[in-house]
Amino acid sequence: MPFVKGQSGNPAGRRKEHGDIRELARAKTGDALKALVQVATKGKSESARVSAATALLDRAYGKPPQSHEMSGPGGAPIAIADLSRLSNEQLATLETVFGPLAGSGGDDEGDPGGEGSAAG
Repeated sequence: MPFVKGQSGNPAGRRKEHGDIRELARAKTGDALKALVQVATKGKSESARVSAATALLDRAYGKPPQSHEMSGPGGAPIAIADLSRLSNEQLATLETVFGPLAGSGGDDEGDPGGEGSAAG
């Protein structure tokens, strides 16, 4: 059957005949962890041992956060707009589009990182 815009390709949803797949998988969690420990400690290849050890650590402690470095064109710093040079009308227009701006309303709602406020 061809794709029809605005209509689900699976209107009946997921089949339930085998029960909830998550519950079935969770029932095997102990066996899966034992298998990962077995490979991590006695795997034949170093890459298999590292992969299994990583999977165990990810499940025990969560995946480590990823850092992202941002830069402007050619690796230059990102330019930050100097809002102090704008008129009140220009600032009001920006706040209409983007919401409260840092330091403009006496609270930190427009400054989620708290970086624009000297008070702590």
